[in-house]
Amino acid sequence: MSEKAIEKVHVLIIGSGPAGYTAAIYAARANMKPVLYQGIQPGGQLTITTEVENYPGYPDGIQGPEMMVHFEKQAARMGADIRYGMATKVDFSQQPYRVEIDEETWIEADAVIISTGASAKWLGIESEQRLNGFGVSACAVCDGFFFRGKEVAIVGAGDTAAEEALYLSKLCTTVHMIVRKDTMRASKVMQDRVLATPNITVYWNSETDEILGDHSVKGVRIKNTKDNTTQEVPIGGFFVAIGHQPNSAIFKDYIDMDETGYIKTIPGTSKTNLEGVFAAGDVQDKNYRQAVTAAGSGCMAALDAERYLSAKGLV
Repeated sequence: MSEKAIEKVHVLIIGSGPAGYTAAIYAARANMKPVLYQGIQPGGQLTITTEVENYPGYPDGIQGPEMMVHFEKQAARMGADIRYGMATKVDFSQQPYRVEIDEETWIEADAVIISTGASAKWLGIESEQRLNGFGVSACAVCDGFFFRGKEVAIVGAGDTAAEEALYLSKLCTTVHMIVRKDTMRASKVMQDRVLATPNITVYWNSETDEILGDHSVKGVRIKNTKDNTTQEVPIGGFFVAIGHQPNSAIFKDYIDMDETGYIKTIPGTSKTNLEGVFAAGDVQDKNYRQAVTAAGSGCMAALDAERYLSAKGLV
């Protein structure tokens, strides 16, 4: 570690989605003087979401980016020190813990709240990114409501894809499910439910060749990998359900994680295997991944951090 000046803080919050900002609100109100670094995507995944209709307190709905501006303003008003910058390295080998920002500045913290979120995995085709937010989504529970009475497609073969296909089948006229192989990875019970649902059509040995539409999703071109034939299906929405990648790589040498990189927390708490290090939001939640549950876990992390620092006589 270089001999550059090290800034010392009580509570360092890494990440700025609903979990990070909520943690900042609670930590600031508790006079813990939190410093929050926003990361590479200030506001998190909600900044690439259009209308949010299921967050309590917004009866008319709200645009995702606007909601995150509200979160940030509230945290700032409470006194949180919100900064642009990304955590690039950590040293949790001893306390106080150290976190490197933008490969140049080290922060020393009595407590750390990790709220770096998770990123949806994408197919990597141009039309997917161009139409993201205009009919392309990585969250059926978030956005399926907007496609009631329409035909949609979903790509994926695991339990999440099966669950989301079943969810969409209750809202949409037809769900076209694109599966890369001739079998699904989903559990047997989930496969059985999908195959027993009359308005879910499964395309085996298939992949997405192109999402069609100039300004919004109008259709999908599906390629059969067995015979290289293609067919175009008219749809209004396209859902990607091939998994999420938790943004946890820089912590792997110190923090316990599951096999896919989600941080393990003690059930009912935000506590990790290291005392004084807490995790909140999608980086430790692979089940719900909703703004409201992330915000709730951010609150838990701040309260856990406050109790920890108080017991140590640091606040």
